Amino acid sequence: MRPFFVLLLLCWMFGSIQLMAQGELNATVKVNTPTLQKNDRRVFDQLESSLREFINNTKWSQDAFEPEERINCSFIITVSEELDNNAFKGEIAIQSTRRIFGSGYDSPLLSHLDKEFQFTYEQNQPIEFQPDAADNQNLAAIMAFYAYIILAMDYDSFSLYGGDPFLSLAQNLVTNIQNSSTNNTPGWRPTSNDKNRSRFWMIENLTSARVKPYRAAMYTYYRKGLDMLSINMDQAKTNVFNALEEVDKVNSAYFNSMIIQMFANAKRDEVVEMWKIGSKDQRERIMQIMTKMDPANGGRYREIGG
Repeated sequence: MRPFFVLLLLCWMFGSIQLMAQGELNATVKVNTPTLQKNDRRVFDQLESSLREFINNTKWSQDAFEPEERINCSFIITVSEELDNNAFKGEIAIQSTRRIFGSGYDSPLLSHLDKEFQFTYEQNQPIEFQPDAADNQNLAAIMAFYAYIILAMDYDSFSLYGGDPFLSLAQNLVTNIQNSSTNNTPGWRPTSNDKNRSRFWMIENLTSARVKPYRAAMYTYYRKGLDMLSINMDQAKTNVFNALEEVDKVNSAYFNSMIIQMFANAKRDEVVEMWKIGSKDQRERIMQIMTKMDPANGGRYREIGG
């Protein structure tokens, strides 16, 4: 075989392997260690690389994703304490976005800070995850949990309750860890240092009957709202307005729920910018809805009133 064709074949094979390995997520990972002194920084550099490969190269679903369809997300880990040589404690910030049809705009879907992040990691240790195993390493389990949540929220935004399969996977993961005798790390059980803001409560909210109207509202918000802005702006904004009314009903039915705070964290700036222009009645109502669910940032929502 001629050298040129051998090279062409190798390039095709390499590209095929890369495509097969590519998952649904396009994640960036950053590990910060502002106060640590004992461990070599190279351990955390390798942790960044290993987590990035684990998240991006794992197939989390049965669906085929084109490279441009992958979900952009980020994981920022801040390690604040060394419990021993290989055990660490800190927090992890998770964000994901969703491209809006007919635009170059990426809308924030998830913006969450998990303050109960505890894990073990040893340099050169592979990060492995088995969906049905009860004894997964906590690091892999946490990353898998958020991968499922990101996918669930993304799929919900494209089809009504489209995220159900991923919520089931996340729920199974939480249940398996609760039944595990080896994983007693915080965040997986109802009792939590972070009150009702843990991973347990996140999946409880997303699978609760009281929250199902919220998930339907997210479909309206995106598919009938933001995705339609370039086609019929007035109708699209009306649909977004209706979606926010439904979110307000969920807030009343399940007051102080984690999902409502997650919504406010992700959508605060977007809602303010979207509703700086609109009828006075709609702007005042949006300001009322958002202030009720996110009172700590009431000043931000007053910008809607002009």
